[in-house]
Amino acid sequence: MVTMSGVWDRTSEVLAGRTSMLAAIAIPTLFVPTVIRDAYVAYATPGTAGFAAIGGVLSIIVALITIWGQLALIAAASDPTNDKGASFQIARGRILPAIGVSIVIMIAVFLTLLPALVLLGVAGVDFEAIGSGQRASQMPIANGGALAGAILYMVVWAIAILFVSARLTIWQAVLVNERNGLRAIPRAWALSRGATWRIVGVILLFGIVLLVAAGAAQSVVGIVFRLLLGADNVATSVFLASIAGSLVTTPLLVLAVVFTAQLYLACRGERDPIAPADVDPA
Repeated sequence: MVTMSGVWDRTSEVLAGRTSMLAAIAIPTLFVPTVIRDAYVAYATPGTAGFAAIGGVLSIIVALITIWGQLALIAAASDPTNDKGASFQIARGRILPAIGVSIVIMIAVFLTLLPALVLLGVAGVDFEAIGSGQRASQMPIANGGALAGAILYMVVWAIAILFVSARLTIWQAVLVNERNGLRAIPRAWALSRGATWRIVGVILLFGIVLLVAAGAAQSVVGIVFRLLLGADNVATSVFLASIAGSLVTTPLLVLAVVFTAQLYLACRGERDPIAPADVDPA
């Protein structure tokens, strides 16, 4: 049986043995792109078409680099023979399938949300007003039953998404190590069978730690620099606070990716061992 304590032990061994290499992968792919994006958000002029367009393109670029970095981290954590160069090369060869699978997953998530959006529309919720900053609680509701149905649907949807996320947590590791595309989804689903609720517990714990740690770092640093720099340098205070948040979240994300790689190896060894000939060593 796959145990989370065993996976954590393997994760700790990888982190201890490959710290410098993992940092060399994470800094340029996870940390630096995020800092550049946050700098643009902090110092650019909001509310303009240019701001939205450039911000959107920048967000897409950061997302692509982040995916590349995650794939490289998985390659480095999955096979001790992979050095930094080999890990980046493997990631470069798998990034297009990873993007494709990510798009399919996002479309599927959006489609499952459509019933709730329809119910909210029937209830009279003005999405344009919400987008402009108005609170939903301040809007007149035309159909209370539809609103209640939407809320109930969202609760069930959130629980279902958590369950599905747990079953598909290792899909990137499957994609990197078994060199497949959309087949990574059913493969990850099959490998994680029997460990679902243990994975759910880890996801919830990690989410809480990430939110608390990043929120605390940003809040404390933001308050300190606002006091030091004054009200005339709000943008700088916000930017420095975002850097503090990234300094906290980047190591946690590396931890999560390495854990995912070790979880995949544990599930594969327990559920469905693969002969070396079935895995492309590249």
